[in-house]
Amino acid sequence: MIIRTAQEQDVPGFLGLAAQVEHWFGPMVADPGFTRAVRRSIGAGTALVASEPGESEESSSGLLGAVLFGAAPPVHHVHWLVVSDGARGRGVGSALLSDAFRRWVRGPATVEVVTFGADHPGAVAGGARVFYERLGFTPAEPAPPGPEGGSRQVYRRHVP
Repeated sequence: MIIRTAQEQDVPGFLGLAAQVEHWFGPMVADPGFTRAVRRSIGAGTALVASEPGESEESSSGLLGAVLFGAAPPVHHVHWLVVSDGARGRGVGSALLSDAFRRWVRGPATVEVVTFGADHPGAVAGGARVFYERLGFTPAEPAPPGPEGGSRQVYRRHVP
């Protein structure tokens, strides 16, 4: 697996990943605001993608995963992290976050992410809460509901 900075030609790959999780996050593919956010993060150099070795940047529609990261020390934000259905459980999400931390997080710092609340169907099926806990994040305060109306919770990781 290769982790690299996302490029403009990766936008279709981001939309393909978004299509796989719209049932948990609400409509994104047809939302111009989502596409603008992806392009803004790409332009700022704070979007990463995971792909198979040998996949050219020109054919990035089959991305394994992607992350939009907000690097604003001392508090950073995982704005969006998705791993493709077929690549889950292969370390793609961990690799994306590890690379993001290496690039942008200098301690002391805090990294925050908003993920599913404990009662949300995606909390178990998607494994997001367990994923973040395994990476050293801890549950914090509730967050406003997601666009589909489901509960959300902030998770934090302190970096010394």
